[in-house]
Amino acid sequence: MMYDQTRAQQPAGQTRGPAERRTPGPEPLLPSDERDKIVLRLRHALNTFADAPREALEEAESAYDEATAQLVSALAERRRVLHAGWQDGDPGTQSDRLRLALRQYREITQRLLHI
Repeated sequence: MMYDQTRAQQPAGQTRGPAERRTPGPEPLLPSDERDKIVLRLRHALNTFADAPREALEEAESAYDEATAQLVSALAERRRVLHAGWQDGDPGTQSDRLRLALRQYREITQRLLHI
């Protein structure tokens, strides 16, 4: 076991566990209930492949189509909200709004490029 100097310098009872060190990730593009439904459909396709391969593939294809359709819809809504957020408003706070919008566009685009 290695000596952790940073941890040793913290007062007793102040050590942070792994859950406390994590920063929250980006907001999911699809609601969890919609993701769960698609995952269940995909699992069903995987579980039934041995007995009905063609039907399983059709189910997997349908789950894929649903996921892409929902993703496209969610991205279009995200773009609409972002665009509305920086398009209008008080010129005095425009620089901050533009900076925030640019950051949000960068983050979502990077997430898309890493899919």
